[in-house]
Amino acid sequence: MLCPTPPEKLCDARGRPYFLWDNELTLAEFQARLADPDGDIRAYWLGVLLRQARPDDAIVLAGREAIVEGLPRLRGRLGDVEPMWVWLASRWRTDG
Repeated sequence: MLCPTPPEKLCDARGRPYFLWDNELTLAEFQARLADPDGDIRAYWLGVLLRQARPDDAIVLAGREAIVEGLPRLRGRLGDVEPMWVWLASRWRTDG
């Protein structure tokens, strides 16, 4: 069961999500990058999300399928959180 950040606390007054503390993107702009047709762009922003957001928020914003599909491009780029995401993705693959 997921417990994502409530919508009213997800973004600041300018519409910037808490996990984009070092970028001036709104949530809508960020979501557009997660859906970009260029796989490298999607992977870059997915990596930002997986490294900097709370796991429940990352799952809600990206979705399980996008995380599982994007994870191979992010090997070695997720820092301390990589083992958790690798484990979780492996569970999703076996659980369906």
